[in-house]
Amino acid sequence: DCTADPPYLPPTATNTTERLAALRGAMRTHGAHAYIVPSTDAHMSEYISERDARLGWLTGFTGSSGTVVVTQDKAALWTDSRYWTQAERELDCNWELQRTTSIESIGMWILKAVPVGGNVSLDPFLFSIGTWNSYSRALHGSGRTLLPLEINLVDQAWGDQRPLPSSSEIYSLPAEFTGSSWQEKVAGIRQRMEQHVRRPTAVLLSGLEETACEYPPCRGGARTGAVGSSPRGGRAVAMTVAAARTEVSFLAGLFNLRGDDIPYNPVFYSYALLTNTTISLFVEGSRLSAAARESLRSGCPGPLCVELQGYEQVSAHLRRYAQGNVTVWLGTEYTTYGLYRVIPQEKLLEENYSPVMMAKAVKNAHEQELLRAAHVRDAVAVIQYLLWLEKTVPQGQVDEFSGARHIDALRWSEHSRGPSFQSISASGLNAALAHYSPSNGSSRTLSAREMYLFDTGGQYLDGTTDITRTGGCPGTTCSPHGAPQEAYTRVLMGNIDLSCLIFPSNTAGRTVESFARRALWDVGLNYGHGTGHGIGNFLSVHEWPVGFQSNNVPLGAGMFTSIEPGYYQDGEFGIRIEDVALVVKAQTEVGDTSLWQHQSGEEPFLTFEVVSLVPYDRNLIDLSLLSPQQIRYLNSYYERIRALVGPELRRQRLEEEYGWLQENTEPFPVSGAATATAAAGTLALASLLSVLLSGLGA
Repeated sequence: DCTADPPYLPPTATNTTERLAALRGAMRTHGAHAYIVPSTDAHMSEYISERDARLGWLTGFTGSSGTVVVTQDKAALWTDSRYWTQAERELDCNWELQRTTSIESIGMWILKAVPVGGNVSLDPFLFSIGTWNSYSRALHGSGRTLLPLEINLVDQAWGDQRPLPSSSEIYSLPAEFTGSSWQEKVAGIRQRMEQHVRRPTAVLLSGLEETACEYPPCRGGARTGAVGSSPRGGRAVAMTVAAARTEVSFLAGLFNLRGDDIPYNPVFYSYALLTNTTISLFVEGSRLSAAARESLRSGCPGPLCVELQGYEQVSAHLRRYAQGNVTVWLGTEYTTYGLYRVIPQEKLLEENYSPVMMAKAVKNAHEQELLRAAHVRDAVAVIQYLLWLEKTVPQGQVDEFSGARHIDALRWSEHSRGPSFQSISASGLNAALAHYSPSNGSSRTLSAREMYLFDTGGQYLDGTTDITRTGGCPGTTCSPHGAPQEAYTRVLMGNIDLSCLIFPSNTAGRTVESFARRALWDVGLNYGHGTGHGIGNFLSVHEWPVGFQSNNVPLGAGMFTSIEPGYYQDGEFGIRIEDVALVVKAQTEVGDTSLWQHQSGEEPFLTFEVVSLVPYDRNLIDLSLLSPQQIRYLNSYYERIRALVGPELRRQRLEEEYGWLQENTEPFPVSGAATATAAAGTLALASLLSVLLSGLGA
């Protein structure tokens, strides 16, 4: 209650008066009339370290996405709809909450709050090139100056209380868990450089996945900005979070190295500059394990010798390099403006994505098998959890927080390295918040009378997993009727329709994602988040640029993506069904007759192979809504779960779980399907596809 004297703050809010006073003092010292603070780090990561949580420290807001502007007498936070309720609970009376993420909105606010002649400052190493340009356009001709300050003013205000940088060891990934050696990867990038019409002399890698990534040498879901994030506020904002985090893991992957600088992501802070004859890695060298250092130096002297330089030296090195007759290739979507402005414009080769990011989007055959194996073991943990829920929920012994901790613990098995993100464990009305995660101090008890959604994943040496299942009345055999059951069934129908879709090579994900929504649209329902995101091999659980958003790359064989339609009834329940799927070549033949007469050289059609292997809640499936084709798909999927997960359960001597699996993967009767609806649905799908694909060449 901000009208009280003194204002009343709930226990969820943080008093930020002193923090703002310290920041405003630094602003006065540096002549800044307004200061912009993002929620990202110098690599624009989605998940960030405590040391880089500047926005969170300044505001008390713990959401993963937001932008702050502070003047001498005002302070405001912009965030998307996932976090509006959370922000209301966490912001104190010093802050205004702006329910949008658009830079246009931020610019208008600044123009009202900052007088003509004022300086609007920011740290250029925390903003992408596109975001900087968007702010520049918003302020152009207004009489206000966009002023980059390389001294971060929040860090000055934070002072000695700011957490120290990570000192943990950076280690080499065992050879059996890599798709190819780092030397092969470097050779592949150099080959791409030689083949490019501009013949660049160097590639700048800013993202942490680029030095860690797995890819053959030659690529927006429910927890990213896609969830409930409409309105998104422009392409630059949409790209900043997801694309940059992928860059972070790229750096870890290029050299087959891993670290733990960022929660849930096995990456480390670094940059790299790769030329035709040299390799420079900017990292805290003292943190490298002996094996990692030996691997990097094994090619010395020579073109495969990795020169180690300090993390802070990247700007100075890049400035010196750019003085020569060079061309530097970089990806504009995730390179910070701070690095970008070091290089003269005429010496830049700018593309949306670096060659590393594009190459790592496609997993080679070995990486595909690694990810499949990780999902088999992950399914065991999820099945153990579902059986545990059936036993404990009716006794009132489980709350959201303890449930999340339990499934995280179940994943600690062979090759496990912890969760791949903060587990979402949401009961009843909390599940209607797509991004909800419980805390120890605020957690609902799971009830046999409520819906329960859990969205969890694991990091394994052989892959990263991400799966969502929703249950109705967990722990009982009740079968809720009405809105929850129909909504669940229609979400499942969308998952099935997209999973078994056949489509041409190089089809954009945005072109086909409507198939995941069609069953909901039929009855006037929808969901406000993206339909899926790419996923890494022991890297980021959200891996750019694969997915179904307008700024994702076209789908190609070897890409992994989640498929996760949902539905959220405010104040009542939420439903999401998420599987990870591999894009594979489709079998477009019946007998000896080809369904498609391919022209010479035409690429094959594609489809999805679902690698998540956990059955859906039988009590919530209304068979009368499903077509015979959808039921046959379910039965085939369940057969595959039995064939792949059953032996692993027995190998681990989990006989009770094996029995549970057999019971919950019993085939469904096809006779219960709505055949008339199926025929109409098939025609509707065909019609929708023809319309969507008509613009494929655009």
